[in-house]
Amino acid sequence: MAELGSDIRRAAEILQAGNLVAVPTETVYGLAGNALDPLAVTKIFQTKNRPSFDPLIVHVADISQVLTYAAEIPDELKKLADVFWPGPLTLLLPKRAIIPDLVTSGLETVAVRVPAHPVTSALLQALDFPLAAPSANPFGYISPTQASHVEDQLGSKIDYILDGGNCEVGLESTIVGLEHGQLIVYRLGGIPVSAIEQVVGPVLILPQSSSNPKSPGMLKSHYAPGTSVLLGDLDELVAAHEQLGVDYAVLSFSKDYPNLPPERKVILSPSGDFGEAARHLFSGMRFLDKAGVSVILAQELPEKNLGKAINDRLRRAAAK
Repeated sequence: MAELGSDIRRAAEILQAGNLVAVPTETVYGLAGNALDPLAVTKIFQTKNRPSFDPLIVHVADISQVLTYAAEIPDELKKLADVFWPGPLTLLLPKRAIIPDLVTSGLETVAVRVPAHPVTSALLQALDFPLAAPSANPFGYISPTQASHVEDQLGSKIDYILDGGNCEVGLESTIVGLEHGQLIVYRLGGIPVSAIEQVVGPVLILPQSSSNPKSPGMLKSHYAPGTSVLLGDLDELVAAHEQLGVDYAVLSFSKDYPNLPPERKVILSPSGDFGEAARHLFSGMRFLDKAGVSVILAQELPEKNLGKAINDRLRRAAAK
């Protein structure tokens, strides 16, 4: 099993040896390896069972390092970086040859992020290479927001889990790029679109792709528990499944279903707070996945604030 601890020096030694470490970020835990070492990157794909056509995000310590790996930062994207880095923003930039094609799935762009978590920030400062780090879970499953989530799923496949506590944001980063002068959101995430538009004006939100994505995190079926997820009007779904006599669990935004036992329901935010709901989304799905029911019933949130990103994750979980 993987060693679990908070030793940044130990994590750095493992990464320098070409092996993998699970690292905490403010979004989710990442499965990290040397982004400049094709063998280490290959280990990431193998460990996650991730298809090689799905590119990875490169994590750097600060914005001053970005132009070592990207050819430029267009002015429109630089405005976002200045406001949201360090933080849950990933920029899609023209790559330099130093980044292996395996990292970008052969694309001419590289996804780059400056994470805000102090533990991983310190780790990046201690390394002389960037980290490729998709979420630290088997491909397609729910992203981990606690070290124990990583231990449960990948503990037998990696050397070290760097424990940084619970992730504060709980959703993956928002990915933004520029095509023909148009700013595009490739993946909804921890920064609301409304906050991005306050900085740069209107953006285009790109729907996810089922194959050959242009950026990380664009596959249609993703972030899914083993138990089926059904989206709809929650009250109607509950009534129908009660009538059918089917075992179910409920993932709700703020409403309680008092007739259900505690092990079969998760309320993301009793007060209706979007940030709290985002923090609890993946851990809530994991909890209900262990309830032994036939289906998890859920309802989309209002399409505002982080509700857009939460709904994106719910739809992909239900797409399975």
